[in-house]
Amino acid sequence: MNAPIIQLLVLAGIAVFLILKLRSVLGTREGFEKPPVTIERRRNPGFEVIEGGPDRDIVDNVPEGSDAAKALAAMKRVDGDFVVGDFVQGARGAYEMILMAFEHGDLASVQPFISAEIYEAFADVVEDRAQRGLTIESEFIGVSDIAITEVEFDEASREADVTVRFMGELTYQVRDAAGDVIEGNATTPKRQKDVWTFSRVMGSDDPNWILVATGD
Repeated sequence: MNAPIIQLLVLAGIAVFLILKLRSVLGTREGFEKPPVTIERRRNPGFEVIEGGPDRDIVDNVPEGSDAAKALAAMKRVDGDFVVGDFVQGARGAYEMILMAFEHGDLASVQPFISAEIYEAFADVVEDRAQRGLTIESEFIGVSDIAITEVEFDEASREADVTVRFMGELTYQVRDAAGDVIEGNATTPKRQKDVWTFSRVMGSDDPNWILVATGD
């Protein structure tokens, strides 16, 4: 056996040794990497309730011991997946979506999220604007303040009504049929306070809250 062949055999042996060593350290991977183990989602994530102590998820949003706090606690007992903080964030998004759909006359896009009565009331205003030749130009800026003001919960029917106060900011102007601005200003934001009530049957398969009342 000549020297070149002996050198090749020695190098092959070293390569096999290194491969086995790496396998023992890194493990093997076959095909696609296995997905990470999914940790089971805990109910009411992020809020640990200490026995005998207040539920921070509730008292961070309504006064401790209030009727609203008691109603929210009852709602959480019925629906273990209900998180007040998540509801508030969802209400913020719903406010923008529904408000701008109303301003732009696109109620069909939000019809599943508003009651028949609210839809009819909004539709009447949109129709009146169209008949008068008015056009709304608006842009949503944000919500400067949001707060739960009232909560009602019927444990028998499991129906919950949560009233939320919004302070929204948007630019707004109205043009007449001739295209002239008759109200508002496109560059100066205006603040708008709205009080909306959302309703849902707790524990139901439908996760959506429905807008059932509006005020200011």
